[in-house]
Amino acid sequence: MNLFTLPKEVASQLKSGEKAGLIARSSSSIFTIWTDRGPVQGHMSGKFRYESSVRPVVGDWVVIQPFDEGKAIVHRVLTRKTVLSRKEPGTQHSEQVIAANMDAVIIVTAMTSEFNLQRLERYVYQVYESGARPLIVCTKKDLCDEQEAFITQIDRRIPAVPVYGVSSVTLDGMEEFMKELQPSQTYALIGSSGVGKSTLINYLLGEDIQQTKQVRSQDDKGRHTTTHREMFTLQNGAVLIDTPGMREVQLWGDAEGVEAAFSDIEALASTCKFRDCKHESEPGCAVLRAIDTGELSAERVKNYHKLARELHRLDLKEKYGTHRANRILHGPNSMK
Repeated sequence: MNLFTLPKEVASQLKSGEKAGLIARSSSSIFTIWTDRGPVQGHMSGKFRYESSVRPVVGDWVVIQPFDEGKAIVHRVLTRKTVLSRKEPGTQHSEQVIAANMDAVIIVTAMTSEFNLQRLERYVYQVYESGARPLIVCTKKDLCDEQEAFITQIDRRIPAVPVYGVSSVTLDGMEEFMKELQPSQTYALIGSSGVGKSTLINYLLGEDIQQTKQVRSQDDKGRHTTTHREMFTLQNGAVLIDTPGMREVQLWGDAEGVEAAFSDIEALASTCKFRDCKHESEPGCAVLRAIDTGELSAERVKNYHKLARELHRLDLKEKYGTHRANRILHGPNSMK
């Protein structure tokens, strides 16, 4: 379904005579673009491709020039209100933009042995850094014997983020979760392979749009079934952006995202005796006191420190390059 509506903030960026479209599907350098006259197939102009470092992604509003029937050239990307990114997999220090202009990001995990709280915290950081709000959906509820305890551990570890438990088999929890999906709002879905993103989308759409595969029984690991990013519209007007499963959560961003993702720790830190408290062994540390009383998980604080260090390394690499950053971090005798 293509419910094309041009937002006022998008229309205000257009010059006289320009037309805009919405990137609804991205596969290599070919795009499906929603327009006021229906979907068209588009590709970037040569000038745009070679003069701009920005590449269109699903969710982007772009300036297009229609030609022939059902085809268009993309000339530029309009200002994004939110950007979901991660570090490009591998050793190269560069940003990989996953989706744009979403209002919320649904982090999909499963109530199986695949579940990992530390990885979930990394996803939450990634969403806060994007400018969107995070939601957590735990699938395969029918396979979990202690459903309430499962949800409770997430609530305690990651406060202030809505958590839903659902089953595509029994449909338990689906109705409550669907109330979260509001008309005219855009939701990106992210998660590891095999957690049930495609099955969830098929249920929400009411038809088998996305291919699904069984996970390996020995370790609950899934295989990639979604190989591209694509936008879908629900009957109520809410929009979903599906993304391929992530094998690793490579961070991209700065300390502000950490402050949002770990707002409970930041609030406690503001009451520490020393302003520059590192929450390791200092006297009068409110964070350590919260760990001792059971108010805060030691693992959550450990992950907080780990993410902060990782982002510090990324910041140094961006400013000085990998070689000099490693010298700063590890000293002049560093091998790299």
